[in-house]
Amino acid sequence: MRETVIGFTLSALLFALSGPASAQQRTKLPRIGYLAGASRSAIAFRIEAFREGLRQLGYLDGKNITIEYRYAEGHFGRQKELAAELARLNVDVIVTSGPASTRAAKEASGTIPIVMTFDSDPVGSGFVASLARPGGHITGLSTLAPEISGKQLELLKEIVPKLSRVVVLGSSANPGNARVVKEIEVVARAFSVKSQYRDILEPKELEAVFRSVSNEAADAVVVLAGTVIIAQRTRIAEMAIKNRVPSIYERREFVEAGGLMSYGISVIDLDRRAAVYVDKILKGANPADLPVEQPTKFELMINLKTAKQIGLTIPPNVLARADKIIK
Repeated sequence: MRETVIGFTLSALLFALSGPASAQQRTKLPRIGYLAGASRSAIAFRIEAFREGLRQLGYLDGKNITIEYRYAEGHFGRQKELAAELARLNVDVIVTSGPASTRAAKEASGTIPIVMTFDSDPVGSGFVASLARPGGHITGLSTLAPEISGKQLELLKEIVPKLSRVVVLGSSANPGNARVVKEIEVVARAFSVKSQYRDILEPKELEAVFRSVSNEAADAVVVLAGTVIIAQRTRIAEMAIKNRVPSIYERREFVEAGGLMSYGISVIDLDRRAAVYVDKILKGANPADLPVEQPTKFELMINLKTAKQIGLTIPPNVLARADKIIK
């Protein structure tokens, strides 16, 4: 009887000790917040690239990490609310899908580490002190590559030999775009091409913008990335086709949506690389000491179906340099 009581007591003690320990272990599961301005469907390929990067590092959502996704569905103002929600959840790190998301996360918390999947000018945007030493709680990846603007206009000159006037579509909601626009203006002058910028903050503004493109007889359109613009990429591509104007974009998803051509950073590569920063931060690294990585992989994509629709022939030497061609 005495042995039975002792055995029962020991079992109860072990259960009491293991219970809190198990609960504590569950609460220690690292939690990652992912903040995006677009809808999940619009950036599904980017989400998968990020998850793939995590898997390669041994992280599985629901197993040894938890990912809290928040999507603003193209509504710029909602990002502040969603960022504040992630801050209240006290996630271990917030991954942002673009500059507007990064700004919202920064305003929501001054301590939670933030990993940018991309930003065209992190220093100019006020996110980091320098690329080499960010100095705060934000780090990640940059799309800062001045040569892109020159290459885009060079490609346009090759497919539109008489190029003399381009319209640049962008959004001032993305602070880094200001620098990109200046770079385009410099390169355009070197090519004796006149460039005009059109700011887009709401989808309803697209109709008026493309009317001006048509009225001003623009030879081509350069489209910069941005939350509203990405969400409207199919509509933008359709309008460019309707107006029979050649267009070039920074990102491949525009071409997949019907745009003519893209040359720029491989965003999928950046999303995959963002997982490396998350891994380092979860293991104790300080974002202030993690240098912002600049792009090394660029890609050219061409949609021949679109070229045919607008009556444009892409020179063989341009096609030969394409990383992907949609027929």
